[in-house]
Amino acid sequence: MQSRYIYTDDPQSANLFTPVNNSPGLKFFIDNLPINRKGVSPLFRGLEVGMAHGYWLFGPFALLGPLRSTPAGPIIGLIAAGLLVVIGTIGLSLYATTQAKDDIFGAEGWSNFAAGFLIGGVGGAIFAFGLFVSQGIILNLILGRAG
Repeated sequence: MQSRYIYTDDPQSANLFTPVNNSPGLKFFIDNLPINRKGVSPLFRGLEVGMAHGYWLFGPFALLGPLRSTPAGPIIGLIAAGLLVVIGTIGLSLYATTQAKDDIFGAEGWSNFAAGFLIGGVGGAIFAFGLFVSQGIILNLILGRAG
C-alpha cells in the first residue's frame, strides 16, 4: 500500500518526512500499537497498555530503589509501581472528563481506557513481582535441577 505522503529530496516541500519516519515498516509498527489498532474497544486497549506499563515499572523500583538490597525491596517495588499506575489512571480520568467531544474515544471511551489501564497496570506489576520472587524456581525448572 502506497503512503499518501512520499519523501522527496526537494528541500522546499516543507515536510518533516525522512526515509526513516516515513518507512512502511515503521508505519506498520505504529498502526499495530494498541492505541491505533482497529476494532479494539477502549477497555481492552487500556488493559494492554496498562499491562505493559505495570510490568515495566516494577523493575526500576524494585532493583534501583533505596531498599533494593533489603528483603522488602520487591514488595516496595510492587507498591511503588502500583501507585504510579494509580497516578497515571487519575491523569487519564481527568483527561476523560475534559474530552467530551474527542475524536478518538469520547469521554466514556477515555473513562473505559482509564479503567482498563488501572486493572492492566496493577496486574502487570503483580505478574512481574511474581516472576521476580519465583525466579529461582523458574531457573531450576529450566535447567532441570531438582528442588
